[in-house]
Amino acid sequence: MKLQKISGLQRKFLLNIIGLLALALLLSSIGVWIYMSKNMSGVVLDKYEFLTEKMGIDLDRLYKKSEEVTANCITDKNIQKSLQTEELSEQEKSALSKYFAYIELDDVTEYCYVDNKQNVYTKSYSALPYEEFEKSKIKEKLQSNYAKTNWIFQEDDLFHSGKKTLFIGRNVHSMEYKHEPGILLFKMEEQYLKKIVQQEKETKDIIIGILDNNGQICMQFNPKKISLNVHDKERILALSKSKGKGIITDGERLQGGILQAYRQKESGFILYTLVPNDVLNNGTIQIILVLLGIYFVVILIALQISFYISKKFTKPILMISKEMEQFDGNDFSHTVHIETNTELDKIGNSYNEMLYNIKNLLQEVKKQEKELRTSELNMLMNQIKPHFLYNTLDTIYMLARINGEKTTMKMIQSLSTYLRLSLSKGNDIVTVADELENVRSYMEILQIRNRGLFEYEIDCQIKEKERWILKLILQPLVENAIKYGLSEIEEGGLIRIEVKEISSRLTFSVYNNGASIDPIVADKINALAEVPIVELKNVFPDKKHGYGVINIITRLRLKYGDEVKFYYELQKNGTKCIIQLPESGNDKDEI
Repeated sequence: MKLQKISGLQRKFLLNIIGLLALALLLSSIGVWIYMSKNMSGVVLDKYEFLTEKMGIDLDRLYKKSEEVTANCITDKNIQKSLQTEELSEQEKSALSKYFAYIELDDVTEYCYVDNKQNVYTKSYSALPYEEFEKSKIKEKLQSNYAKTNWIFQEDDLFHSGKKTLFIGRNVHSMEYKHEPGILLFKMEEQYLKKIVQQEKETKDIIIGILDNNGQICMQFNPKKISLNVHDKERILALSKSKGKGIITDGERLQGGILQAYRQKESGFILYTLVPNDVLNNGTIQIILVLLGIYFVVILIALQISFYISKKFTKPILMISKEMEQFDGNDFSHTVHIETNTELDKIGNSYNEMLYNIKNLLQEVKKQEKELRTSELNMLMNQIKPHFLYNTLDTIYMLARINGEKTTMKMIQSLSTYLRLSLSKGNDIVTVADELENVRSYMEILQIRNRGLFEYEIDCQIKEKERWILKLILQPLVENAIKYGLSEIEEGGLIRIEVKEISSRLTFSVYNNGASIDPIVADKINALAEVPIVELKNVFPDKKHGYGVINIITRLRLKYGDEVKFYYELQKNGTKCIIQLPESGNDKDEI
């Protein structure tokens, strides 16, 4: 059928279908371009390059730990004595054999120590003769290294396990006399190297292995149904001949995937990863899924729009009649949209304009009613008393308790206590006990928000905890201690609050073990006692540093006069802020 013979409505319908197909092609093209621009291969490689370097650093840590342990062994008095001319007593020999069973090195399955008089010290059940040690040829491998811990991967000819095993060995020299060295040797379990890989969650899709400096594979993890081909294995074994330390191979393309390798400097062991082609090609599969998704959505949209457009153009009069009959004076969303290039378009536009005018009039009336009700509601809200907030918090606490949410219970309870004590029914003074309870609740809330950041201690050494003081003087100091003192740490912080009576003066101190306060700022604050109270706010005009401290000092001096003392002390590890109240300012009547 020629296009000229198609009616106007049919022509518009076909043009809409063609437009939708063009839109589908456009969206699919844009989707492919956007997805490919993200360079999926690069993202995957960056991810596993970071993982390789991280596992390499873990390998460094293992070596450094073994180096530290063997160095500590050398300093043992019985080991040093065993290298001297005279023989050890039987008791000393027994103690020396047992000493190695308690070293701080994980995954040691067997050990032996050979002094320079061919005495062998092992576990009690091993009974290893010196001749067996000689046959293992380990001694020759250690002769070239004077004071270095060596990792040796070889057949277990020493303890006869029948497997290739990692040995950690070191020559042991006397620190006082020049003698022949002894030899210290630890046989490690397979788990010693495997745990480097097992502690990572993203290793299941790639090949990971460890190679010693002689080109032997000490350990290798392969994903299911994936193995190394001959050419890739030869290239990996050739890594042992390469030079350098740290990342020695980064993104080398092999037949089976992308190779990356990290060399541990002292041991020469190499950790390698091979990202298989299947992992790299996952991006292509995702692109195909994206395209299928786009086409599916476009098809659904095309079918739905085609149905409604067809109905719209064939029954315009029925549409207007139906909407007018169903209009109930409330719902103004049912407007009509007619595009037939006939007089019916004007009728539809007039109907829509009428709905719009009615809607505006009703909205204006509702707006006026809403403003009136809002005004009345605000008057009622102003009459709500604080106990409503406390009751609400108590209700939330009970719900959390029913559901067993202990952390929520603790935070709600701390917040409720903090608000009750902070408001204090409008009173400006509270007891020492209430002030300490207030700051305790505040710190417990911050402990929940900053898990593991800090611990706190409160030491109240006065007997009369019902003495009255100005409220909210400790909480801002704790806030400053956490905000500035503990800002550069992630855990291990300490806030310690002490309450004492020194020379009849009630004394508060807030200590934190974080970064010390800037000495210049501390001197500036400590000098505020000489500044008139009306000029205090001008000392830190930018309100970024010291503004909270200025508020505390101002309130203290307004309550207690110029005899109050407020100063900072720089500690060896941290900062302490001290407040001393005058003797005459500890009673409620005087405050």
